[in-house]
Amino acid sequence: MKYICLGYIEDKYFGQLTEKEQRDFMDACFVYDEELQKRGHWIGGEALQPVSAATTVRFRNGNPQVTDGPFAETKEFLGGIMILEALDLNEAIQLMSRHPSLKMGGTFEIRPSADLSALIADSKRRRAAAARSESA
Repeated sequence: MKYICLGYIEDKYFGQLTEKEQRDFMDACFVYDEELQKRGHWIGGEALQPVSAATTVRFRNGNPQVTDGPFAETKEFLGGIMILEALDLNEAIQLMSRHPSLKMGGTFEIRPSADLSALIADSKRRRAAAARSESA
């Protein structure tokens, strides 16, 4: 089963580290990511640019509203996502419990991925049927 792991870190924490500590931290994370890849658990992942680069789009008063910055003010920010393959939630928890970022104040939110293939197929059928009836 696929699990999406959202990695959060406290904004102030990483900035307080020396340059060497930051490099050592990143090296430890990459080593663990490579271990997950070798063991067949890593499906993918991406780091995110800093919160200062965020843009938020909301729907307000009948129109999209674009603002600079994250959706909510928080002490922790979303630093990246990882997609894991695990037998069940317990295995996903065990895998992420060994991630080095936890020792550096990080947090992971782990969620099972949702299989939308049946919903997508139903939507395609409905749209195709609607298009056929419009052209008839």
